[in-house]
Amino acid sequence: MANHASALKRARQDAKIRLANRSQRTAMRTAIKKVQQAVDAGDKEAAAVALKQAQSLIDRAGRKNLIHRNQAARRVSRLNARVKALA
Repeated sequence: MANHASALKRARQDAKIRLANRSQRTAMRTAIKKVQQAVDAGDKEAAAVALKQAQSLIDRAGRKNLIHRNQAARRVSRLNARVKALA
């Protein structure tokens, strides 16, 4: 365990950031699953709405280095392709 004041502070900050990251990652994964479920059900309108929500969360995760920017772009691209395939 940390002994110096600065190391203790860093540990507190890391714990706080870890919780925020976990929350954002969970929200992103849930949004992706909603898009996939809507596509599997064949519901174009629900898929389009869910895609917009998911795209926002994925792009935000990419900007904050929660996932790599290229991975964020790839995920959005693949979801978009699945939604467009419904039309």
